[in-house]
Amino acid sequence: MHVPVQATDREIWRDGIASEGPRLIPEETPLALTYNGGTYAVMMGTPQNLEDFAVGFSVNEGIVGSVDDIRSLDVVRLDDGIELRMWLASEDAARINERRRHVAGPTGCGICGIESIAEAVRPAAVVPQGQTFTPDQIMTAMQAITPLQSINMQTRAVHAAAFWSPARGIVALREDVGRHNALDKLAGALARSRADARGGVVLLTSRVSVEMVQKTAAIGAPVMIAVSAPTALAVRTAEAAGITLIAIARQDGFEIFSHGSRIVARHATEVADVA
Repeated sequence: MHVPVQATDREIWRDGIASEGPRLIPEETPLALTYNGGTYAVMMGTPQNLEDFAVGFSVNEGIVGSVDDIRSLDVVRLDDGIELRMWLASEDAARINERRRHVAGPTGCGICGIESIAEAVRPAAVVPQGQTFTPDQIMTAMQAITPLQSINMQTRAVHAAAFWSPARGIVALREDVGRHNALDKLAGALARSRADARGGVVLLTSRVSVEMVQKTAAIGAPVMIAVSAPTALAVRTAEAAGITLIAIARQDGFEIFSHGSRIVARHATEVADVA
């Protein structure tokens, strides 16, 4: 049965005292992404928001240019996993056949099956300038995601990726045992709702690796914010992609690693009001 959370019995040993009791833990299941009848990749992930995952993975991996290139999408639940069955136009299918890979991706793997170093460090899309944000908005955005992480509140074992805009707050939030999967699910949710990512920020409850920057660039968001630190390659990639990379975002503040000009003390309208 493919549900996102399962209950399990456990023995507990804390402060020298033994006890036992149930605990909720996140489910993990193989997710096969197939195009025109052939398997492209098998990822381990949380069985929730699977249509979003299929679309987001397809767009972020460059398999399709947009959600409109996917002619049909079916979620087929099997005994030992779930198949995300997609059909593309014939010309897209021919291109996919050249890149076809049969891999089993471990939890959180973001570049499973990549066949060359060049593919792994491919340049990210360059994002538009977008708008500026204040430090207060950055803090508000990050503080908004915790109450919406329903699976993590039960299990303390999954990542989240969210999109926040000043006008709407949290527009979408997706969870998964894999941080890359969570971001792919978010990308799919935004693509399916035709959301314009240029006016908001991507929020992550994980560290920032190069793949996370590449996926954020594919979404088109000008700013990404994470609770943990970035890698050096992630910073260089964000710089080249024109993305404002903010990390180590905690209750007491945050650190900006690239394109800090988008973060301003106060917006021009606020300055005018004070003057």
